[in-house]
Amino acid sequence: MKFINLYLVGYVILVVGIALALWQSGLLGRISPVWIGIGAIVAVGLGLMLSVSAGKPDITKEG
Repeated sequence: MKFINLYLVGYVILVVGIALALWQSGLLGRISPVWIGIGAIVAVGLGLMLSVSAGKPDITKEG
């Protein structure tokens, strides 16, 4: 498994853990579902950007 995939899996686990903690504390019940959706989209986009930037390929010169 490439490190970029492992990084993305770890980020998803982190986001799910935060969401479960907010749900268990009752905070998600007071937030509009639209804002929860917007926050989820932003979290997924941020995770994709971070995982892609962490897995930049090395450029090698041939010849």
